Amino acid sequence: MFTALLVFGTRPEVVKLAPVHRELSAGSDKFRLVCCSTGQHRELLDQMLRVFEIQPDLDLDIIKHNQGLFHLTSSVLGRMEGVLNTVQPDVTIVQGDTSSAFAAALGSFYCRIPVAHVEAGLRSYDKFQPFPEEMNRVFISRIAALNFCPTQGAAHNLAQERVDPSSIFVTGNTVIDALFQTLERLSRAGELQKYVDELKLTTERMILVTGHRRENFGRGLESVSQALLDLARSFTDTSIVYSVHPNPNVRGPVEAMLSGHERIKIISPPDYLRFVSLMQRSYFLITDSGGIQEEAPSLKKPVLVTRSVTERPEAVECGAAKLVGTDRRRIVEEAARLLKDSDHYASMIVPESPFGDGRAAQRIVKELEVFLENRQGETTT
Repeated sequence: MFTALLVFGTRPEVVKLAPVHRELSAGSDKFRLVCCSTGQHRELLDQMLRVFEIQPDLDLDIIKHNQGLFHLTSSVLGRMEGVLNTVQPDVTIVQGDTSSAFAAALGSFYCRIPVAHVEAGLRSYDKFQPFPEEMNRVFISRIAALNFCPTQGAAHNLAQERVDPSSIFVTGNTVIDALFQTLERLSRAGELQKYVDELKLTTERMILVTGHRRENFGRGLESVSQALLDLARSFTDTSIVYSVHPNPNVRGPVEAMLSGHERIKIISPPDYLRFVSLMQRSYFLITDSGGIQEEAPSLKKPVLVTRSVTERPEAVECGAAKLVGTDRRRIVEEAARLLKDSDHYASMIVPESPFGDGRAAQRIVKELEVFLENRQGETTT
């Protein structure tokens, strides 16, 4: 039996690792699964763990008010030494591009423990966009023994960087697994509309908004908020629902600018069940989130991305997403076009998502098993 250490600390990591957790748990005759939470997003993390019924075996509990990158990285790296010495995993599994994922991967490297990187190979080729995520994922790629890429484009990026070809696997993105499983769960329970009804929206059309990137703090978030006000004033048949991250650098300015408008609803980040329900009900989305760029095409929802570059070019290339940056005029212009031009709206609905078919976790666990069996064979000969 192989010991797999699953490390996560943020809401998106839980969403994208939940299908892997599910597959590893189903293979309990082959895997001993140990879950380690870094605890850097306490409220949002615990909320998501409840939704996916995941119980951490270990909690680093590193959260502190207005925490910075030095605290996040050093705290996780320092505490991983004890975790790795205690658990002695055969493989450490991290997801994405957080500072905690990088620190967990680095700690595992120091202990010569293989690292499996879920959602590997994404690149914007701008080290400050997104910051610090772009460099985190570059570092993890150099450390990882297994790079599970969501798309052929991501695999090509790694090949161009001369990452060992035998470590690269195209699996699809696990967020599509989570999305399909959640849609099925909501539909089976008859609750697809339930969470939207709780908002008591007064219009049929709704724009769903999120924003949390560090590089958009300050002027960027203010510009986006001004654009949302412009849209609310111009389109009286449309409501805006803004899921606001609890980071004070986000919540403070957003609430100050938008809380007074009757058709702009500011909500705390809902759990994943509610958020999938909101995405499904939305007319389109405005976001700087990477995960939503992946989910929206599968839901047949156009998405305007408030960033100037994206490490998920597939969404833009297939026409499902458009980069609008944080320019007030550009956001209003593109959103207005979606609201007024039905042909343009239809052109952003793609027949097939570029991010996978909902079976990524199955492929990941299969490759993990093959890798560990081969490694075990090498050490016994």
